[in-house]
Amino acid sequence: MRSCLIVIIIVLVVGWLFGFFAFDLGWFIHFLLVAAVILLLLRLIGGR
Repeated sequence: MRSCLIVIIIVLVVGWLFGFFAFDLGWFIHFLLVAAVILLLLRLIGGR
């Protein structure tokens, strides 16, 4: 499960960096990154 989470984080970070170059989708990538960080924190705090 940890390796799957790491892969998701890497994909989101790469997509976030790509968002700086693709200005049309930049807001969407940043929104997804913020949502992923919030979900990750909730999962870590929840202890699952």
